[in-house]
Amino acid sequence: MSEVLLENVDESYLSLKDWQDQHGVIAGITTRCGGVSKEPYHHLNVGFHVGDNKEDVLTNRKIVANKLAIPLERWVVAEQPHRTEIYRVDENDAGKGAADIDTVIKGMDGLYTNIPGVLLVSMHADCVPLYFLSKKNKVVGIAHAGWKGTVGNIGKKMIDRWQEEGVALDEIQIAIGPSIGQCCYEVDDFVIDQVKKLKLENSVSFKKTNGKFMLNLKLLNKLLLMRAGISEHAISISEQCTSCSTSVYFSHRKESGKTGRMMAYIGISNNGMNKKYG
Repeated sequence: MSEVLLENVDESYLSLKDWQDQHGVIAGITTRCGGVSKEPYHHLNVGFHVGDNKEDVLTNRKIVANKLAIPLERWVVAEQPHRTEIYRVDENDAGKGAADIDTVIKGMDGLYTNIPGVLLVSMHADCVPLYFLSKKNKVVGIAHAGWKGTVGNIGKKMIDRWQEEGVALDEIQIAIGPSIGQCCYEVDDFVIDQVKKLKLENSVSFKKTNGKFMLNLKLLNKLLLMRAGISEHAISISEQCTSCSTSVYFSHRKESGKTGRMMAYIGISNNGMNKKYG
């Protein structure tokens, strides 16, 4: 296992440098910097669903689209109801959820595709972004894994779908992106009881003197991915904690629920990472 190498391209977004350089994909996560939203969503909020001015959000998305050189018409965004459903994106889905919230892919927290030039987009503010890649099969995916999606094994469900389509386990690479760390993620008995049902050998939490628990959501995802058959060396993890780094990231937990969203994204390049699509 290695650490995710996030390259700070500019203040508004970071890229998964190794994947971009070695595998011909565009992948990364935006920051909270460089946009037009006002407090408490300042500045680069890309989530329509959090109460921000819709025109500001659209402006922010256009800023990101310009920087990534992939227009909104090629983005695909899922609803993300904190479940574990996975959707296969095809050419007809391009643009869904990109410019408004009404056309998102309903009921889905995971997206994958083999269509070049389509950008899969997932909204985050502490929840874990999971990036999936099979270079041999030319397929990429992204999943939104909060604690519900994690204990529901959304990562395995993505892997299962890929296996059904002929992707072998040893051809899959996974990156676990920036999210809330064990240092900041306090949960109650109810959440820990769901984690205990998974019967993992490794400890992913510790109990505090107040009776609550500190949960390592990134490690929990890693262990479940390994249980699903992914080799440890094929999984990389970002050590960045969104709650510790609110100058860079939005944090739902640290900012008491009233904040913006970053977007995690992945797509297959089309004749090079710098081509302007459309």
